[in-house]
Amino acid sequence: MNVTRPVPAQPPLDLFGKGRADRATRVLDAIAETRLRWTTLVNRKEPPARVDDRRIPLVLVERRVEAHDTDVISLLFTAPDGRALPEWRPGAHLDIELPSGRVRQYSLCGDPADRHAYRIAVRRIPDGLGGSVEVHQSLKVGTPVVVRGPRNAFPFVLPGHGSSAARVHFVAGGIGITPILPMIRMADGLGVEWSMVYVGRSRDTIPFLSEVESFGDRVTVRTDDEHGIPDAAALLSGVGPDTSVYCCGPVVMTKVIADAVRDMPGVEMYSERFSAPPVVDGKPIRVTLARSGETLDVPADKSVLEEVLKARPDSPYSCRQGFCRTCKVRVLTGDIDHRDTVLTADERAAGDMLICVSRCDGDRLVLDL
Repeated sequence: MNVTRPVPAQPPLDLFGKGRADRATRVLDAIAETRLRWTTLVNRKEPPARVDDRRIPLVLVERRVEAHDTDVISLLFTAPDGRALPEWRPGAHLDIELPSGRVRQYSLCGDPADRHAYRIAVRRIPDGLGGSVEVHQSLKVGTPVVVRGPRNAFPFVLPGHGSSAARVHFVAGGIGITPILPMIRMADGLGVEWSMVYVGRSRDTIPFLSEVESFGDRVTVRTDDEHGIPDAAALLSGVGPDTSVYCCGPVVMTKVIADAVRDMPGVEMYSERFSAPPVVDGKPIRVTLARSGETLDVPADKSVLEEVLKARPDSPYSCRQGFCRTCKVRVLTGDIDHRDTVLTADERAAGDMLICVSRCDGDRLVLDL
């Protein structure tokens, strides 16, 4: 379908609609421009700490062990010149550009009221794909980094301010405490009725334990070695109608809670996980990397990204859940089964695809890789 778009009216070049600026207009323009430059100079304020579309240069100023087994460390970053950083709200995360060029996402777990520092925490995953290991080994105090954000894919909605719930219940599993910590601080500071269950393998493995326990009997700490694997009843103790549940942790724990909440009228659930979602309704496909001619077989239960990383370990990715856009690739041949929620209609029309979650409507894709 052809659409004829109206041409917007152009302002006249001078006060009388002539084709060129007359002398009087040129004089007025010169006076106005000089006045504008002077006003800008005398009223100039320090710019915010944002560079190149929210790419923010920071420096690591503090590094602490947060779990006694030493697998979790917290990192505190500030601007090199000490200026204020962009605001954020509980649930937000940063994209960290690591020295190797990898980009990884980590939840902010500090105090949103502190405008001069960002805190994150990272659990070391020895058999992971390198991000956490690099953080533990390479990021020392004094290391400069660049971050993007903050962004929020897990916002905290206060009761009475967008949520119909009257109280809040938090469930955190291990490193899943990081986005939850700012939420419980906000809820406690605002007098919201709340409770929390914090679970992990053992007390030595769960981070920020003393910080969490400082909230007293609102918090229940359960460890597998002392109490066994918790079921839905243990995780949702005290949850009833008019409760919103915020959950972050292992996929299995999140699924247990989600299955239970489906049968609990009047209960809202919000969750975030740090691992890739399982592939649903997948089928085997073949993916060709156009620049090398290499062809990869993608099983029905694996993502395109997983197989691409085996052949090209340096391929960029981050969230693995279809919202950060880091793994965006141009498809040269094939029908895309888009399963993300962030690509625009124009990007999809151009053939862009997020290979962490999206697949193929047929049986073959050719990627510009």
